[in-house]
Amino acid sequence: MKKIKNFRDLDIWKKGIEIVKDIYKTVREFPKLELYSLTNQMQRASLSIPTNIAEGFNRFHNKEYKQFLYIALG
Repeated sequence: MKKIKNFRDLDIWKKGIEIVKDIYKTVREFPKLELYSLTNQMQRASLSIPTNIAEGFNRFHNKEYKQFLYIALG
């Protein structure tokens, strides 16, 4: 088993990045009318998943890490 040295080694973070890419690809097809509303909200929400996983990983206490994982779940 590979040792986890940073958040980029976490499978869940990698999955979060895949979700971000999928969302950005999907919203390109949305009407321009949605650019600053639904599109923007979906992009920000998807980015919060790997961001919160990364931030939690860099915390010193498991309790804080768990809190960031709960936030990432939405």
